Amino acid sequence: MDNNRSEQVEALKVLQEFNGRLISNMKTLVNELSGKRLEDTDKLLKSVVDALNWEIQVVNGTLDVLNEGITRVDKEVFNKTISLLSDAISSGVDSKMAEQFGNVINVFEGLDSAVKEVVSGQE
Repeated sequence: MDNNRSEQVEALKVLQEFNGRLISNMKTLVNELSGKRLEDTDKLLKSVVDALNWEIQVVNGTLDVLNEGITRVDKEVFNKTISLLSDAISSGVDSKMAEQFGNVINVFEGLDSAVKEVVSGQE
């Protein structure tokens, strides 16, 4: 059990390093999807979605550590936000995607704070 927990904390440390870049890329993507589309916007979209999927897997695998003692990440809010983003991406409408990525950014900024709190408590 303790070994599993240490592996989860290590995964959160990797996520912590990765998450800031993802948030930055999502902000760039929102800008591009809000009328400033570039020729490589679709490539950026795929890259961001791939990174989001990886982070979602890490969150799902570490939620018990993230929420140890206190709820830092509300699983229902997290899942609902991702579900709405998925619907927007499926629609293919840039303005819908931009709006939902904006919501996801807020959730992932909260995730960043939660991860920092947990990781700093382990050092």
